[in-house]
Amino acid sequence: MDLEILRIASDNNNNKFIQNHTHHSKLKNPLCGDEMQINLIINEERIIDFGYQGKCCVYCQASASLLAKISINKKKSKINELCDDAKSFFDGNIKIMSKWKIMNKLFKEKNQSRKECILLPFKAVKKIISL
Repeated sequence: MDLEILRIASDNNNNKFIQNHTHHSKLKNPLCGDEMQINLIINEERIIDFGYQGKCCVYCQASASLLAKISINKKKSKINELCDDAKSFFDGNIKIMSKWKIMNKLFKEKNQSRKECILLPFKAVKKIISL
């Protein structure tokens, strides 16, 4: 287990339920059973607050933690682009993450086998912001 992944996952400032959320998504990974619930407050196309909760592995938790940290105060369109880039990374476009440097801690070639775990929070957010 990568200690950096554990450190990221333990940063749980946004591991919360937002009572007055404006948008909500919940997804389950059929391969491993991970569940991720995302609550967002979006105002004028900008993500104001981001809460996540899940019954999931440490890779999924770390992914949600980083995604929450990046998303707050960003435009939906920018986070939509990040979600697309995350998928592209695991589809073989390794260079794509150079513009999202904070994600380099998680998006590594050695984590390819944990692709579905890492992408679950991105898929949940994408479900919300691509509407």
